[in-house]
Amino acid sequence: MNTLMALLIGILYASGMYMVLRRSMVKLIIGLALLSHAANLLIFTMATLRRDRPPLIGEGETALAAPYADPVPQALILTAIVIGFAVSAFAAIMIHRVYQTTGTDDLDQLHTTDS
Repeated sequence: MNTLMALLIGILYASGMYMVLRRSMVKLIIGLALLSHAANLLIFTMATLRRDRPPLIGEGETALAAPYADPVPQALILTAIVIGFAVSAFAAIMIHRVYQTTGTDDLDQLHTTDS
């Protein structure tokens, strides 16, 4: 399973970098989304997710029992998903405004910041 996840993460990183290096601003947003998904999967894979007991301390216990799932990577991924969505939405709005002003989404045709 780890080999499959490593292959999937590598494909996502490679396709994300390819999309970022394209000339279109829309492909730039898609590439950034692919890179963020690859980073999220990398964190999940590095955390060695398992289906053990939930990280809850029972009644009468003072510490967690030995096999328990770590909640920190899941919290990091949830935060990264929200931040990635906000950045993608902001970039989409900015690209829409640039397209309205200049009439093109090709990065090579944008020479100045004046309309």
